[in-house]
Amino acid sequence: MEELMRQSLEGDKRAYAELLQQTARLLRPFLAKRLSFESEVDDVLQEILISIHKARHTYDGQRPYKPWAYAIANFRLQDYLRMHYADQLRQAADISEMENNLHEDVTETAISYESISGEVHKLPEKQATILQLMHQDGYTAKEVAEKLGMTESAVNVSAHRAYKVLRQKLER
Repeated sequence: MEELMRQSLEGDKRAYAELLQQTARLLRPFLAKRLSFESEVDDVLQEILISIHKARHTYDGQRPYKPWAYAIANFRLQDYLRMHYADQLRQAADISEMENNLHEDVTETAISYESISGEVHKLPEKQATILQLMHQDGYTAKEVAEKLGMTESAVNVSAHRAYKVLRQKLER
């Protein structure tokens, strides 16, 4: 292939056509192992051959042709994969955003603390206070525990029992 490249650099069009055909046969299996679809192989191979054409003046006739061609092929393949996966990542971000929106819509309920505050006030005083502090005032279980002189675990248990009672009342 080195001889074909030297001849093509001297202006031999038949040598150049043969060089490109041999290069395509050389690189097709290289690309087929790394790309999923034949159409991708063809597209990237065309890009590589164009790059070889544009860079042919940089070829050092004292060095082997194949490593030079493979280096160009590898750069073009990396460019293609970077662009291809960047598109997929942008699409994945869009899907992720859509999933987040759907999740928010599904998990939102029409029930707010205000809409059930009458039922909350019917609970035992400690449970009502815990729910008010956590859901109306926005305190964490740890902060509620500190305010009421309880352990965080006791606050969580009390809140859970209150939720259970409220759920039963609201289901009726």
